[in-house]
This record gives sequence, structure tokens and C-alpha cells, in this order.
Amino acid sequence: MKRVIIILTLLSMVFGFTAFDCSSTELTSARLYIQQKNLKKAKESLLREIKKNPKSDEGYYLLGFVNGEEGNIREMLKDFDKSLSISKKFEKQIDDSKKYHWGNSFNRGVAYFNKGAKQADKDSAKTIFMTAIKNFENAVDIEPDSSASYKNLAYAYLNVGMTDKAMTTVEKLNKLTHSADSYTLLGDLYARKGQKLMSAFKTDGNKEDSIKAMKIFDKEVKLLEEGREKYPDNTDILMELSNAYIASNKIEVAKEAFKTGVEKEPNNKYYRYNYGSLLLNAKDYAGAVEQLSKAVEIDSTYENAIYNLGVTYIKWGAEIRDKAAEENKEDTSYKEKFQKALPYMEKYLALHPKDPTILDLLGRIYANLGMTDKSKAAFEKADQFRK
Repeated sequence: MKRVIIILTLLSMVFGFTAFDCSSTELTSARLYIQQKNLKKAKESLLREIKKNPKSDEGYYLLGFVNGEEGNIREMLKDFDKSLSISKKFEKQIDDSKKYHWGNSFNRGVAYFNKGAKQADKDSAKTIFMTAIKNFENAVDIEPDSSASYKNLAYAYLNVGMTDKAMTTVEKLNKLTHSADSYTLLGDLYARKGQKLMSAFKTDGNKEDSIKAMKIFDKEVKLLEEGREKYPDNTDILMELSNAYIASNKIEVAKEAFKTGVEKEPNNKYYRYNYGSLLLNAKDYAGAVEQLSKAVEIDSTYENAIYNLGVTYIKWGAEIRDKAAEENKEDTSYKEKFQKALPYMEKYLALHPKDPTILDLLGRIYANLGMTDKSKAAFEKADQFRK
């Protein structure tokens, strides 16, 4: 989840005074102290002011200004709200101050986030990310409708393992924007939580964990079905939805949904790819080959389809080989499947020449086909790029 984000143009904050008649001694003193950057004395004067005059709109505005300068954002917002509840006299100044502090908090969050992303030591990185989180939380408090604040806050939470907080944040982001990215990210977070609960269930046998996991997976399906309605061609949403169907044991529902999509739009490579990938997970290798081959035929550069088509042939071949071994039979037809996998995996490797996983796969294919030298070379390269 480490990613570099962009700093916004920062608004300048210029404090100016508006002349008002009959200012109290406390207000006059506070203005002077603010000009002198003596925030402690300014706050003391302002606290006396609002104690004497609870309806002091300027007193609360200036106290909010001082709290903002000290970095007490939540207190600043409370003071500004009190000022505005008394009158709208300082509305423009308050609005300008909020914009300034939002930009400042956001940019500080970005700076710390990027610094944390570059930090090799995990403990140091976590400390830096926590500072980024504080600043992004301030940005959210100041401007609750800012999607950028929510998105960056979510990634910062993820980098320190605060998955539940990240999930809550992305839920707010999704309600705010209904963007394709928010559907994908939230779906991924639901999947993570569901998988964690299922792992706990497998470890301790607590059925409550299993029930909770299935509820999360159902929630994920509902979310991503909504996302698919809005973004029918978004591959990330479609893939997350495929995985969600599988996790929630709705394989037949998934097959029917993507089969219908293929029937309606036979030249939609995304529907072909996702339907084929579902069939691959269901071990319907012939059906998967049909759909994935069509996806590659529609777009010969479609990397995901190329990869999954190769994997389909590999798994198909391995199943034939292992079944023959179990039954103590001679069946070399598996080699035909590995041979068919070869051009797709080699094509994918050409696009990702330093991927050790692909090199390992190719090494196994070559080995099964008796291509010893190529197998050895592939495994050696894989080890080289793992270092």
C-alpha cells in the first residue's frame, strides 16, 4: 500500500484585523499579542473575553485562530462554530482560515506519508505514518467532504495495519464519491476482513468467526454488484466481484452473472476474462480456455487474460498428470496442455522479464516437457531476481 501522493498548492494565510467599535480591553490586547506572535498571552486574553462576554463572536473567532496556529485543529473548529452560531460577521475570515489549515494539514500528511514510504525500518516508518495519519485526520475534520483526505487517510491507516479504521474511512469515501476506486478498495478491505475471520475459524473452530466472515463476504458482493452497475467495464471491480462470489460460495450465481454478460456483449473482453477466471477457479478448464482464448483474441495484449490462459493449461495438465499417477496409469496427454501453456507464459514473461514467479512457472513447464536446459536456466533466473 505504499504509494507516493501529490502535495497541493498551499494557500497563504494572512491575518488581518477588521476595525470594530467599542472593542473590549481583552480583544484589543489579544489582537496585539497575535501580531506579536505571543499566542499564549493572546489565548489568556481571549479566555477572559469570552468568560466576561459569552456572546463575543470576535472572541471565539480569534480564539479559534490562535488554536489553529497552535495546531489544535478540533478546538479551532469548535471555536469557529461558536463564533458563527453567534453571528456571521467573521464567516469569510473563518472560511479562509479553514481553507488554509486544510491545505496545511493535507500537505503535511502527504509529506510524512511519502517520508514513511521511503523508510526501510518498519518501526520508524510506523511512527512517521502515524504523524501522517494525525494530519490527514485533521484535514478530514476541517473539510468532511474532501475525498482526497479520506483516500490518503485510508492508505496511511493500511500502512500501519489499522485495517478496520481504513475500512470505515473508505466506506465514507464511497458514500461521498461512489468512484470506481472506492468500490474496488472497499471490496478489497471487506475481502481481507472476511479472509482473516475465516483463517481464525480454521485455526480455532469458532463458528462465530465463520458466520461473521460470510456476512462480510455477502456485504462485499452487494457493494461490488452496485459498483458493477455503475462501472460495467471496470476490470478491477469485476475481478473483485468474481473473488467475492467465490468467497461467499456463490459460484453458480457468479457463473450465471458473467455468462449473461458474455451473451449480451460477446466482444466485451472484460466479461470474457472474468467469466473465464471464474471457470478456472471452478476447475472447468475447458470452459475457462474457451472464454480466456476469446478475451485474448479480442485483445492480444490483454495481460491478465494471457496469464490466466497459460495458468489454465498448466493446472489442467497438472490435474491429468496427478490423476494418472494416483491411478498408476500411463497418460502423457498432460504434456499437450503444458505445451499449449508455453507460448502464453513466454509472452507474459516478455512483458515482465524479471518476475521470479513467472520464471518458476516456466521452469516447471520446461521440466514437464523434458526441456532440461531451458528449465534450469529459468530456475536460475528466478533465483537471480529474487535476490
